[in-house]
Amino acid sequence: MKKLMMMLWLGAAAVCSGSEPVFDTCFADSTLRVDYIFGANPDGGRSVLLAGMSCQDGWAGRRHNLDKLPLLGNGVVTMTDAESGDTLYRTSFSSLYHEWLSTDEANTTAKGFEHTVLLPFPRKMADVSIEILDMRHDIMASMTHRVSPDDILIALKGHNARVPYRYIHKGDDPKKAIDVAILAEGYRTEEMDSFYRHAEVAVDAMFTHEPFKSHKSDFNFVAVATPSEDSDVSVPRLGEWRRTAFSSHFSTFYSDRYLTSLHIKDIHDALAGIPYEHIIILANTPEYGGGGIYNSYTLTSACHKNFRPVVVHEFGHSFGGLADEYFYEGDVMDDSYPKDVEPWEPNITTMVDFGSKWQDALPDGVPVPTPVAQKDRWPLGVYEGGGYSFKGIYRPADDCRMRTNTAEEFCPACVNALEKLINFYVGDK
Repeated sequence: MKKLMMMLWLGAAAVCSGSEPVFDTCFADSTLRVDYIFGANPDGGRSVLLAGMSCQDGWAGRRHNLDKLPLLGNGVVTMTDAESGDTLYRTSFSSLYHEWLSTDEANTTAKGFEHTVLLPFPRKMADVSIEILDMRHDIMASMTHRVSPDDILIALKGHNARVPYRYIHKGDDPKKAIDVAILAEGYRTEEMDSFYRHAEVAVDAMFTHEPFKSHKSDFNFVAVATPSEDSDVSVPRLGEWRRTAFSSHFSTFYSDRYLTSLHIKDIHDALAGIPYEHIIILANTPEYGGGGIYNSYTLTSACHKNFRPVVVHEFGHSFGGLADEYFYEGDVMDDSYPKDVEPWEPNITTMVDFGSKWQDALPDGVPVPTPVAQKDRWPLGVYEGGGYSFKGIYRPADDCRMRTNTAEEFCPACVNALEKLINFYVGDK
C-alpha cells in the first residue's frame, strides 16, 4: 500500500510540475473558498488580508485552461505547487473596492471590503497569491498564503437544507457546464413563487441574446430561494431600510441607481453545497437599478419594466468582464480609465493596443474613428465614447446591450468576446 501511494504521489508530481496541470491529478473534486478583506486608508495604504478558508464538496469551475487567465480583471489569484512553484490554477476578478478607491470617501476614511474567491481544492501543499491591480494594471497590494489540504481549520461547509432551490435550466453536467446561481433578495418566504417566475424571466432574457442562445447546453441556471425578513430592498435616498438576505441597497457611492451588496460572505454562505461559479441576485423591487462586478455578482431589480435588458447587461459585466459603453459629456467618471493604458475589458479601447481587441474583425474600408453618421454602414467600427468617457475611449458599435436598454443585442465585438470566454470555460467537451 505504501509503495502504491508513493507511485500515485510521484505521478501527481509529474503532471502538476513542469507541464499543463491535469485537474484530476492536481485537485480533488472539491471547492476551496477563500475569504479576503481588501483595505485602504487615506494615506494611500492598500492591503489584502486573509479572512478565512473553507471547503465544500464538488467543483463547478473549469477543469482545463487551469493555468491561464480568462481576462486580466482588476485582480489576479494564482495557486502554485508549494514544492515546485509551478502554476496550478489562475483566475481574475474585480470588486467594489476598486470603485470605492476613486470616491471622495476614500480620501478621508479607512475602510475594508469583503471579497471571496473560489478555487479548486489542491491535493498537495499549495501557495495562493492574490494581487490587487490599479487602473494602470500595476500591483497596489498583494499577499501569499499557504494551503495545506489536511489543515483542520479549513471549515467544512455543506448545503443549508433550509434553503430550497430549483433548476430553471439544466444544460450539461456541472463538471462540464457553466453553473450560474440565481439568489433571491428581498423576497419573503411567501413570495418565492414570484422569485421563481422572475428567475425564469432572467434566464429567458439571457437566452434571447447571442452567444448565450447558441450555448444553452453549456449553462446551468439554479434558482436559490434565500428568504428575507422584509419585502423589497433598501433605498437610502427615500429613507427606506429593510432587513434582507444580503443587506443590499441602492445609492452605492451615492449613485441613486447603483444597487449592490457589501456582504459577500453571506452571499457565498447561502450557496454552500450548490454547484455554482457565477452569481445573479434578483432584488424584489420596482426601483430601477442594478450592478455587475466581474467574477463577483450581478444584482438587479426584478420588478422594473426594464428587468430583461438590465439583467443581461449586468451579466455582461459579471460574467463577461464587459465594460459600460455609455458616456456623457462632462461625466464625473470621465477619468476612470487612463488614456495611455489599454483597458483590460474586451469591448473598449484607448487604441494603445487595439490589436488585442476587435481590430482583426474590422471590415475593409471602415474609417477609424468611425463617424456615428455611418453607423448603419458599419455595424462594427471604432466609435469614440465609452467607458464613461466622451473622448479618448472607443467602443465597437454605435449601440449595444452594454450601452443602452433599447439595443436589441450585444454588438459583434461583445458577442465574439463572450463566445471566447464561454469556450475558455467549457473547453472541448
